[in-house]
Amino acid sequence: MVTFQPHPQEFFSGQPRALLTPGAEKVQLLKAMGVEQLVLLPFDEELAKLSPRDFVEEILLSRLQAVQISVGEDFRFGRERMGTAADLEAIAQPYGVRVHIIPLQKRHYERISSSAIREALLQGDMDGANSRLGRPYSLVGKVITGQQLGRTIGFPTANLLLPPQKFLPRLGVYAARVTTETDNTPMAAAVNIGHRPTVGADSVPTVEVHILDWGGDLYGKTLTVSLEQFLRPEQKFASLTQLKAQIAADCAAVRTCLSEVGAIIPS
Repeated sequence: MVTFQPHPQEFFSGQPRALLTPGAEKVQLLKAMGVEQLVLLPFDEELAKLSPRDFVEEILLSRLQAVQISVGEDFRFGRERMGTAADLEAIAQPYGVRVHIIPLQKRHYERISSSAIREALLQGDMDGANSRLGRPYSLVGKVITGQQLGRTIGFPTANLLLPPQKFLPRLGVYAARVTTETDNTPMAAAVNIGHRPTVGADSVPTVEVHILDWGGDLYGKTLTVSLEQFLRPEQKFASLTQLKAQIAADCAAVRTCLSEVGAIIPS
């Protein structure tokens, strides 16, 4: 697999780009798909200026020694995105390199794109996002020490440290499945993504994971949190008593939601 680092849009805009799959997460997903080697091409001014022919001949054929190439039919490359998939096929053909042009993937007759996935996530439309992805949208991060307020009201949470460039969905509460780096058995969880307005209003959104009926030690472990359904927007409560009652209702909603998708729900 060959891709660019950083994303070309980030290079041209000079602004960090929130990513659906940051580097480490992408590596694990590709590995699970059977990809044995991932090549990150440094996207810089020199690469951006290459003509389509120079990109194929110098990068793909000379440096990477490609003997077959697969690209999507909307693939664009070379200076000012001048090259098309058909151009790639024509340039590579005299070298005996076969180019496989993959048709666009569609959902309900609409092209699947990262833009459409991002929009669905911002709306809390997990069905729309997950069906386009072909998997639940996941948050992968290490558990760090938080304020430990959840323990005092009976709902301990694991605070997740995500890569800073990770794209966050709509703020609010989600039904999710959680696995650890050492155990792939999915566990049911209520996940809050937001500023915690009831207990201090954090300036930066936090991710808090409450695994239903589970009391082990997760500090320092890496969790994969697969978001299944958006339950409600984040809201501010007048008291911790009201917050506790709402979390209990959220957990009941998680049980109802995840009983249909095969998560382990403790009795």
